[in-house]
Amino acid sequence: MKAALLNGPSDVTITERATPECGDGQVLVKITHVGICGTDTKIYDGGIPANYPVVMGHEGVGEIIEGQAADGSGPGDRVIIDPVLYCGDCFYCEKGDTHLCENGGLLGREVDGVYAENYLARAGNVFGLGDNINMTEGPLIQVMTTVLHAQNRANIQPDEVVVVLGLGVTGLLQIQVAKALGAKAVVGVSRNAHKRGLAEQMGADRVVEHGEAAKAAVLELTDGRGADVVIEAVGYISVLAEAMDLARTGGRIIPFGIYAALEGKLPFYEFYFKELDIINARAALPSDFPASIKLIEEGKVNLAPFITHTYPLEELSEAIKLLMEPSDERLKVILEV
Repeated sequence: MKAALLNGPSDVTITERATPECGDGQVLVKITHVGICGTDTKIYDGGIPANYPVVMGHEGVGEIIEGQAADGSGPGDRVIIDPVLYCGDCFYCEKGDTHLCENGGLLGREVDGVYAENYLARAGNVFGLGDNINMTEGPLIQVMTTVLHAQNRANIQPDEVVVVLGLGVTGLLQIQVAKALGAKAVVGVSRNAHKRGLAEQMGADRVVEHGEAAKAAVLELTDGRGADVVIEAVGYISVLAEAMDLARTGGRIIPFGIYAALEGKLPFYEFYFKELDIINARAALPSDFPASIKLIEEGKVNLAPFITHTYPLEELSEAIKLLMEPSDERLKVILEV
């Protein structure tokens, strides 16, 4: 079978590997589509350490060839693979926090991933997609599970105003999921006019630029109080500071972006005085997969507008380089296997 093997930073080759044999408690999946995300680009260029050589990729969908998933899906069924590995025995797994497993890992980083024609998965990491979900869009569900996990941790309520700072793939998903969970109003904030337009199409009640325009819109929607929940989906400490400014007293902040900076300036007195909750979120729980799939099946989340580029697996390097270049209109890049 074909597989995209990362030998070291920026050194990937399409190679031939033996198809793995399916054993007890395992499911052999024929991979059809995989997604590329920012984590993959950082693994590719060495920004995130990996166990070289490793087959890349953690956002994969396909069809079961052999074996049965824990949810009952079997040969011929369309499925998605949960890329988070966990032991089931450690302190965190016993608490149900499998995504925080002491002995866990991520496909395509610690162990071989899904940029391959076939993948042998643990039965509990495979979830049925049904017949109605577009397989080209399917890899985005893995991203959506992390968004849903974050918003569930923040316990968003129907009468609340939510602000999303940054309208890339995850920011736009945050808007749709917040609306699906019943938020009273969702404000999308970006300097990019094209992405503000997309946010409006995806259900944002108000779209504005960063700075004074955002502050004015939020105060207007909340009778001067500030937002109940602010989601920082950029990954810049300066934007996290803006989130603190936009949140109401007693509000919550979700720092969803991944911060590369080791230090920065924040309004710590405002953080103290407002009694803000900072709700961090990492990866997702297995239960977030069927919950995300249900929201898509019910038409509450639309993944189609996110897919802007598709490449064959053999052109992985070109696809990753595209993602690493600045672009106003590029969103999700999908590989067809």
